[in-house]
Amino acid sequence: MNVKDLKVGCQTFTWEMLGDRFAGGPDDLLKAIADGGYAGIEITDTMIGRYAVKPAEFATALKASGLTLVSFAFGSKSGFTLKEKIGADLETAKRWIDFVAAFPRALISMGSATVVSDGPRDEKFAIAAEVYNKAGELGRKAGVQVAVHPSSHHNTLLFDRADYDRIFGLLDPSLDGWVPDTGHILRGHKDMADTLTTYRDRIRYVHLKDVDAGGTWAMLGKGVCDTAKVIEIASAAPNFNGWLVLEEESETAAADPAGAVKINRQTMRGYGA
Repeated sequence: MNVKDLKVGCQTFTWEMLGDRFAGGPDDLLKAIADGGYAGIEITDTMIGRYAVKPAEFATALKASGLTLVSFAFGSKSGFTLKEKIGADLETAKRWIDFVAAFPRALISMGSATVVSDGPRDEKFAIAAEVYNKAGELGRKAGVQVAVHPSSHHNTLLFDRADYDRIFGLLDPSLDGWVPDTGHILRGHKDMADTLTTYRDRIRYVHLKDVDAGGTWAMLGKGVCDTAKVIEIASAAPNFNGWLVLEEESETAAADPAGAVKINRQTMRGYGA
């Protein structure tokens, strides 16, 4: 895949992380992201708002904004690691898979397995893998690809390279893809390029995010992320769909989310995307 074939989307967590400080709704997100120069959006269950039960209306709003739905991301208070919540988590997965089925080539991104209870880590990996694999089966039946998004946030089960090796060893690659997040990988791994290369066959699309040497979120291009290398590896990955989704969690974004994502889009043009 050539750089000119890459497409750039924006993740809505930049606004979600503001909590009550963001008083807008999904239409405000669409406008800010379209005005920022993006071609696509990844929206979360928290930010979908009134469109949660109105996929046709959301499709109309996307079209009016000139945006494509890249992916729909959701998590669970169970952290996908509570055995007694497996059924409920899969019901939620099916709900959002059915929603995304209305959008051609859009994916489902399942959030990182998280530790929310006491007990052996081995059991938590097994439960998370069961949820991810069964959700992948639901996705396959509906014609929707499901991908897993590990994170480095508090209590994540999927932080360092050993955790990635462990979960990928339990996941069926024909059912579950991977959304590598460069910022989260850099916070937990010594060599991001090696992780991306080792599991490149699982890459579906990429979250591009930057951190400084101490692991603090930074604007894209202002930290230690080798964006050119990420593009090189992803572009050669056999199942990569061409989408680079920028997600910004820095203090700059907390002060001015729309302005920050617009700057990041300009930064990506320096890489030809």
